[in-house]
Order: sequence, then C-alpha cells, then structure tokens
Amino acid sequence: MRPRTELALGLGLLLALGIAASSLGRRRHPVPSEDPRRSTLLTGPNGAKGFSDALERLGVRVERYRSRVILLEEIERAHQGAPPVLAFLDPSIPLDADEASHLLKFTQYGDLLLAGPSAEAAMRCFGFGVEFRAGDSSQTIPPGTVRTEQSPWVQAVLAQSTDTVVSDSSGSEDATVATCQVLHFTEVDTLLVSTGGRVVALRLHGRTDRGSSVTLVADGGLFGNREMRDTDAGPFALGLIAGRYQRVIFDEQHHGFGPAGGLLSAMLAWSTRSPWGWTAWQLAVTGLIALLAGVVRFGPAVPVIERKRRSPLEHVRALATALAAARGHDVAVGAIVGGLRRRLSPAGHSGRGDWHPWLAHLSTQLRTARARDAADSLNRLTLPGQPADSVLRAANAVEDVWEELRP
Repeated sequence: MRPRTELALGLGLLLALGIAASSLGRRRHPVPSEDPRRSTLLTGPNGAKGFSDALERLGVRVERYRSRVILLEEIERAHQGAPPVLAFLDPSIPLDADEASHLLKFTQYGDLLLAGPSAEAAMRCFGFGVEFRAGDSSQTIPPGTVRTEQSPWVQAVLAQSTDTVVSDSSGSEDATVATCQVLHFTEVDTLLVSTGGRVVALRLHGRTDRGSSVTLVADGGLFGNREMRDTDAGPFALGLIAGRYQRVIFDEQHHGFGPAGGLLSAMLAWSTRSPWGWTAWQLAVTGLIALLAGVVRFGPAVPVIERKRRSPLEHVRALATALAAARGHDVAVGAIVGGLRRRLSPAGHSGRGDWHPWLAHLSTQLRTARARDAADSLNRLTLPGQPADSVLRAANAVEDVWEELRP
C-alpha cells in the first residue's frame, strides 16, 4: 500500500471516529426541534404527533390527508362508515375563503375541528373570528372550574363576527372572488374560557339532518406535544375526539406535506437534518477523496517488462540443475533417459522397466555420428560416480538424440 493511500485511510478513520463521538454526544444532549408546524408527523415541541399517537392508543382510527381540500367531498361521498372529524391544527399555510366554502360542503359528511389563527378564514364562515394577542397570554380553563398551575396558556381568543357573507379575492384584481354564506348556529357549547372571561374554544351544533358539529379553538398551541405533556391541554384535546368519533382525518397538506415526492427525496431531506445523515455524507466524501488520491499518478508511467515464454529445453536444464544441486545425479540422469525412452517408444508401449539394455541397443540403431556420440555419452553418464554437471550434460545429450530421431 502506498504512503499517500495509508495517510488518506488514516485521516478517514480519524474523521469517522470524531463523527461517531459527536453523534453519541448529541444523543445524550439532543437538540430540540425548532420546527413550528403543528403537524401530526413531527415529534418536536411544536408538533402534534403526540396527539395523534394518543388517539390511536384510545382506539380512534387516524388518517392523514395530503391533497387539496376540494377533493375531500368526493372522497367522503364514496366512503362508507361512521362520519369522521376533519381537523385543521394551526395550518402553516392559512386557509382561504374558497377552501372554507368547500369545508361547508364537507359538513354534510363529517364534522370539523378548526384550530389556530391561520384557520380563521374557515371560522368566519361559521360566524367567528380570532383575536391574536402577541406577547399577551392568559391561562384558560373549562367553564365553571378553578385555574391551577397546570392550566394551559393561550395567546388568542374567539370573537363573534357580524358578517353574513365572507368574501376573499386573494388581493388580486383578476382573481375570482370566493364567498361563503355565514352559518349561524342556535346551539353553542363553550368548552374553554380565558381567566378574563373570553371564549377560547367552543362547539357549534349544525342544523343539518345529520346533526354535524364544528369545533373552533382559537389557539392551536393546545395540541402541541409540549402542552399536551406538561399541562391540562392533553385531556381537553383528547376529549374533543376520543369517545365521540371512530375516525379522525388530520390535514397535512397545509403543513407542507403534500402528495409530491418520493423515497429518494425523503432520504435526502432526512440526511440533511439528521446527525446520522451528516455522518453518512462525510464518510462518502472521505471515501471519494481517498479514491481520488489513490488514482492520481505522480511522474511518468513505468515501462512494462516484457517476459518471454521459456522453451522446453530451458525447463529441462533448470530441472537438471536443481537435481544436481540436491546431489541426486544418478537418479536425475536415469529419469532423463527414461523420459527419452517413453518419447521414442511406439504408441501403446509404456516403456517401463530397466532402461540400461534399451540404451545400449539404441547406440547400434543410430545412423548419424552426432546421434551415436550422444548415445555413447549417455551410456558413460549413467555410470556411478559422475560429477555434478553430469545431469546437465545428460540433458543436452538427450536433446541431441531427440533432434536426430524425431520425424
């Protein structure tokens, strides 16, 4: 392994250890999420996932709606079962009058829960508005109860509107004006009031044959995870749905969780906000840098050494030299002669047995002087007590005989 590759791997390992230590430290001291959206998909202090999880544990079927409001009527018209409640919890994208008009039609198939100042456009179609008091909060309690330390704090209250028709042109001269006829309900239940006597939450009972109802809550913070855990907002929020409905639909489209997107985009979004995602990105970058460092070549290319294949004679000579070094001269010479006899034997004959008579008879059958000299040399080399170079000389003699006798 080259030094620069070892250095890159060492730096990558050091970086990985640092990231792992940082991640473990963050797990012990997690940074709270600052996402302000009141979504049932978020677990931060401002999210509402605790609300939806608690409802599921209480036996309520929880659904999340991610499409436009205008499609709700068609979906519920085809749905069979008990009427649901459609909940808009402090929408991050405020509702407009056009959507409010469609929510009026939805009351023919289910009930509504509208919470937060951003849902005021729909609340106005039911005769109420929202007064938001930034920096001026007060505790809220059910009517007829006493304020305690666990009573939740709110910054908005409900105010009854005198309008009979609500219109909205979205601030554009060319936009189509959306209107809704304000419905005034004869039966109103007050659910929460502030310590100053202002209404914070109420339920309106409809005049339709189905007897639909609409619940209005001025401050959507009552459904947040932090308030649900630390104050009496938890029992109040759960009491609005648990025991009254078998199915609840939470709007997520107005929190930015629309139907668009896929697994890849979700993974990329997760990797940018999770410490483990950042760890994966840093490891990938480190690996890429190490790969690039190993690919780069400094200096000219090293010429390739051309290697030629050895001839059979070279292999024989090498073997003879090795056997001579091991002081196996007689055995090596005998093996060389035995190999020559096998090559010269007719097809079907193994050429086994004592080769000495065969070698003596071979000298009388050779025609050329070079072949006879080579055979005589082999006869002399087979005698005991030959020098160390006898193996190499025997290999050369065998090659001479073979070249003279081969067809």
